[in-house]
Amino acid sequence: MKAIRSISFSLMGVIILLLIAGSIVEQFCGTAAAVKYVYTAPWTICLWGAAAVSAMIYMSSVRMYRQVITCLLHFSFVVILGGALVTHIFGEQGEVHLRLQTSDDSVLAENSENIGNITIPFRLSLLSFHIDYYPGTNAPMDFVSDIEAEGVRGQVSMNHIFTHRHYRFYQAMYDNDMQGVTLRVSHDPWGIAVTYAGYCLLLFSICLFFFQRRTHFRALLDNIQNSGHRARLIIMLLLLPAFASAAQPPSVSRQTAGELGNLYVYYNDRVCPLSTLAKDFTVKLCGKPSYKGLSAEEVLCGWMFYYDKWAKEPCIKIKGRETRAALGIQGRYACLNDFTGRGLYKLEPLLRQGKKDALAADEKFQLVSMVCTGSMIKIFPLLAGQPTWYSWVDRLPKDTKHEDWQFVTGSIEYLSLCVARNANTEAQDALRKIRIWQEQHAGTENLPSNARFRAEQTYNHLNITRPLAMACACIGLILFFVCCLMLSAGRTMPRYAVITLFVIMLCVFVLITLMLTLRRVVSGHMPLSNGHETMQFLAWVTSLLTLIVQGKHLKAPTANYQLFTPMGFLICGMTLMVSMMSQSNPQITHLMPVLQSPLLTLHVAVIMISYCLLAFVMLNGIAALVLKKQREQLQAISQLLLYPAVFLLAAGIFLGAVWANISWGRYWGWDPKEVWALITMLVYSALLHTSSLRFLSKPLAFHVYAVAAFLFVLFTYFGVNFLLGGMHSYA
Repeated sequence: MKAIRSISFSLMGVIILLLIAGSIVEQFCGTAAAVKYVYTAPWTICLWGAAAVSAMIYMSSVRMYRQVITCLLHFSFVVILGGALVTHIFGEQGEVHLRLQTSDDSVLAENSENIGNITIPFRLSLLSFHIDYYPGTNAPMDFVSDIEAEGVRGQVSMNHIFTHRHYRFYQAMYDNDMQGVTLRVSHDPWGIAVTYAGYCLLLFSICLFFFQRRTHFRALLDNIQNSGHRARLIIMLLLLPAFASAAQPPSVSRQTAGELGNLYVYYNDRVCPLSTLAKDFTVKLCGKPSYKGLSAEEVLCGWMFYYDKWAKEPCIKIKGRETRAALGIQGRYACLNDFTGRGLYKLEPLLRQGKKDALAADEKFQLVSMVCTGSMIKIFPLLAGQPTWYSWVDRLPKDTKHEDWQFVTGSIEYLSLCVARNANTEAQDALRKIRIWQEQHAGTENLPSNARFRAEQTYNHLNITRPLAMACACIGLILFFVCCLMLSAGRTMPRYAVITLFVIMLCVFVLITLMLTLRRVVSGHMPLSNGHETMQFLAWVTSLLTLIVQGKHLKAPTANYQLFTPMGFLICGMTLMVSMMSQSNPQITHLMPVLQSPLLTLHVAVIMISYCLLAFVMLNGIAALVLKKQREQLQAISQLLLYPAVFLLAAGIFLGAVWANISWGRYWGWDPKEVWALITMLVYSALLHTSSLRFLSKPLAFHVYAVAAFLFVLFTYFGVNFLLGGMHSYA
């Protein structure tokens, strides 16, 4: 039994190393080489098969069949691997290119070594193709192809497939002339059926696992019950699913700037308040949404109407010593005039070398130019079926009415005169008239609702991420050391302190909820589509979990769980800081068509909850390394959290696989983030097998492993995006 146990777990270790090696090969040699020579190589398939067989033999030797649910849980992974093998052997994939009024029965496999040629045994025709746009914009909402196969008509769009005789057709791309499309084709009736059966078995066994009596998880709960904490843990697990320092540069009055921000603008492929553009512009330029006490709208107005004065203002944040030296500045900020000298553009030599910091500085220079000339501020809609938005410097269509042409070209000139004369009342009246003109010429159906518009303005002026992140991080860090000292002395936190911290965390939870709710109202979809949003969602989950634990100890504070409070503040602070870092480009955009699926919300939310629990396990491990006497108690808590954490991670991975199969025609594509999510799940699964891996049953080894394993979570979420790329790099 010892031999088969060693073989089984050793093979899993080799597979983890193999997957890591595959991601490295992919980075240097390309996806096709990694798939061919590593991920789907014959010896790799044999390795997976040997690991599955040895695992089944080991399960039989320890009589795991007596624990039916646990046995089914492990067997579901064998079924999933079997489905992958069937897909690899018998599945066919390709692409077919269709033109209107033509038919084709051959599949093209261009630009991809992973897609093989197959023949479709029936004629396929393209009847029509069109793009659905978000109302009032040119942003694609969906790509829709109407096709016919053997007299059967069907529609193919993003996240909507057409199936005929077990051939599945997915939208891939379209021709520039809109007269043809390329569809991805998948023929894998048996592989998908077996794999989905494995997914269902996994989900079913996970749901039943927590109600099974004879498990390590249940034993941990019984131990906790003896110390009076069982009810608390069951409830917790069930509920899881700046001041100006110098003189201000000139600008318009705050009321006038507010009226300017109240205009509609076509920005980032959507219609939104001008205050959104102003905020993004100010954050991009200065690194924060205000400057010397001036709001983002006032900064935008300053550049529009007082260009000469603002060109001398050191408000452009510059990164990199080499770039600063080229501009001739000492600090971190440059003025616009620093970019030129003696008729030369100072960044030109660095731009020719492709220096990253110089490119970022040049982007800011170009951004200021676009704002000052007005070309970026498209606030005048002209309706011709679908409104097209123009700035006052754009060339208008020849058929533009004379009165419209006069209004577009003359309104900003009049506004400039009012600002120059300091006639704020007249300037505000002019801006209100522009707003009325916008509503008349765009049509209310092409503009955001009043509730969404006001919600976005409120979100733009909230600006609480930075202070909230710093406050949570500071509170968490101080509390962590204080709690460690108290636990080492055998003391618990006084009740008044627990109540105070509960109120503070409740305020944090409310503020994060407000930010996410506003973003949900503005975007029209769940705020889980990019790194900024997922980090804020992770902070929300953390604060909720912390409140649940805190709430159960308000009456009787206990030593075992008082570390949850500083951990909660620390994780909230760190995740909000990460979201703050991505706020240099935090634009709210329409979802790409492929992301418009309810599975996006489930996939991301489940994995984020898992990451939150794994973060608690990591911090619990750090505390255990400091507190020697409490290591066994902290180990029991970490193990209780690991079961839902690893199961949720597995569920999230396979939800993503189902989504991928619906959208791209394959449930596993060896994308770097897919690979590293699988690696992370395998690494953490070792901590669930401490009865077999005896060295991990020791508290010190367990906590060291838990802390080190979190590096895989960090690399999966951040490292893959920056180093490996792939389809998930937007997240």
